[in-house]
Amino acid sequence: MSFQYFDNNATTRMDEQVLQAMLPYLQESYGNASSVQHKLGRTANSAIEQARAELANLLNATPKEIYFSSGATESINTVLKGIVHTYASKGKHIITCKTEHKAVLTVCEALAKQGVEISYLDVDTDGQISLEELENSIRKDSILVCLMSANNETGVLHPIAEIARICQEHDLLYFCDATQHIGKLPIDLERIPIDILSFSAHKFHGPKGIGGLYVRRKSKPTQIPSLIAGGNQEHGFRGGTYAVPQIVGMGAAVRQFDWEKNIESVRDYFEAQLLEAIPESSIHAAQSSRIPNTSNVLIKHVRSTVLMTKLPEMAFSSGSACVSGSRDPSHVLKAMGLTDEDAYCSSRFSFSKYTRKEDIDLVIPQIKRAVEQIRAESPIWQMYKEGLI
Repeated sequence: MSFQYFDNNATTRMDEQVLQAMLPYLQESYGNASSVQHKLGRTANSAIEQARAELANLLNATPKEIYFSSGATESINTVLKGIVHTYASKGKHIITCKTEHKAVLTVCEALAKQGVEISYLDVDTDGQISLEELENSIRKDSILVCLMSANNETGVLHPIAEIARICQEHDLLYFCDATQHIGKLPIDLERIPIDILSFSAHKFHGPKGIGGLYVRRKSKPTQIPSLIAGGNQEHGFRGGTYAVPQIVGMGAAVRQFDWEKNIESVRDYFEAQLLEAIPESSIHAAQSSRIPNTSNVLIKHVRSTVLMTKLPEMAFSSGSACVSGSRDPSHVLKAMGLTDEDAYCSSRFSFSKYTRKEDIDLVIPQIKRAVEQIRAESPIWQMYKEGLI
């Protein structure tokens, strides 16, 4: 069996058109985009502004509202630390969720040690927050709501339009990590009044090491200080020489988006075939609104890490790539009420525009055989079948 890649929420294969768009800026057009006094610099500067315009058009924003960074993790650090600094006179209370990406949770933990109060919203068994709990958590000293759009482990979509409305009614900033949303579903920031939004190119077939922020400048200008001081790049918001090839690649990746490509049908086909082939399997958050490419599967008494060893020619995940080396069960699945054992026995399969139904037909028998082999060797599975546990 040829290698099969189902870990697209961790990273995606770069689109060939993206690579071709980047090559000139790695070779002949190698100027510094800040050196606009000569031709090579102006060429580079024009290229990054074209990419900025592509991203603005995608989000229905203005180019002045798009800022480049090294990716979502840097963007998250910039926003959370910057907002705490800027709005310190108003208060030190942030509202987030227990199922946020570790990049958010880790920064929040660090801020809590500095005296910032963090409220963590619960989720139900389908991974959904309660809008009532969100509204009840807002205080006079609240300065930010930080809630992602799509969960990286389960694909669950938060109701971002309703969240934005609540924040707007309370004159409260809303920061949305849309890293797993961009490229999978459209998002219109003219219609949905999100104040700040982060993204990473490598999640939508662009290059690694580049991403950015949308920061609303129209109805309610948002002030965030620079995390990385340096030159006057990004109007002083983010210092450092522009990564021109990566920025160009991100813009090219946006141009390749195909909303007609039905990844959801491949995902649904995978889930139907797997549930039919493997007893005691289920899909997490199957009843929730999800991004179209993500399936988080529980296979009873088959630990994800063990399943991976039986399927070395198949890439999937036991959770977020950022914590895949951790021995702890998924914090996302635990927040949804799973036991440690069921969390350990859950695997994430995430698909892309390159995944075909023929690939699913190829791998389901492989997964089935691996599961049968693991269960045959497991005394716990035998006890479970006999009703002893």
